[in-house]
Amino acid sequence: MSNTTFQEHKAWDLPIRIFHWVNFTMVVCLIFMGLIMLFKKELGITGIDAKVGLKEVHIIIGYVFVLNLVWRIIWGFIGNRYARWNNIFPGKGFLSNIRHYLKSVKSGDAEQYIGHNPMGRLAISFIYLLLLTMAITGLVRAGTDIYYPPFGSMVADYITEPGTDPDSILPYVADGTDKDKVATLKAFKGPFGKVHLYGSYILMFMIVLHIFFVVRVEIKEGGSLITAMFTGKKILAKKPVDLD
Repeated sequence: MSNTTFQEHKAWDLPIRIFHWVNFTMVVCLIFMGLIMLFKKELGITGIDAKVGLKEVHIIIGYVFVLNLVWRIIWGFIGNRYARWNNIFPGKGFLSNIRHYLKSVKSGDAEQYIGHNPMGRLAISFIYLLLLTMAITGLVRAGTDIYYPPFGSMVADYITEPGTDPDSILPYVADGTDKDKVATLKAFKGPFGKVHLYGSYILMFMIVLHIFFVVRVEIKEGGSLITAMFTGKKILAKKPVDLD
């Protein structure tokens, strides 16, 4: 009979759990809309109105994604211990922590953490930086493609011909625009689009990888990682390394 004593620990506060599931939902929706835009011709979607309509939906979802991410950034400074950035991004002694953790995993007696384990911190740090990159490039393309905030009015003012009301120009329509400035804008926004596109591919890969390792750690090491994102509590079989 096992004498293992399980202990419940408070890990993720409510704002973190809300962020996680809102972020997951928005990212899935954005990827879905992005794939439709990418393969619109194959799906039989044609015409400027349809193209703009798809981008508008994608951008509106993106605003929710960005606001949620901004809230997470703020909460990383005021939330509980395990929500704070100094317990997510690698810092002093991090390499030593990784060595100890990997050694414990190899021995079959993995160290347990209330927050993210060292490898999890690396992965989550990369994901957050990727999400921030996607947010910035997405906002730039929202402004340069269809003149949506926060950069849209500035872009419209720039490309509009003298004597034309910037509010009168339409996305992907040359009327009322300076062709040379439009060409300059196209060259400027191109790299942002490429980063956004390839960033989405990396993000899809990271989502699959994240789910795989969460399930793997849940099975191999325990810790109720999945349920903790609903309840906020982890149930651990031994004293966690990062216990106060």
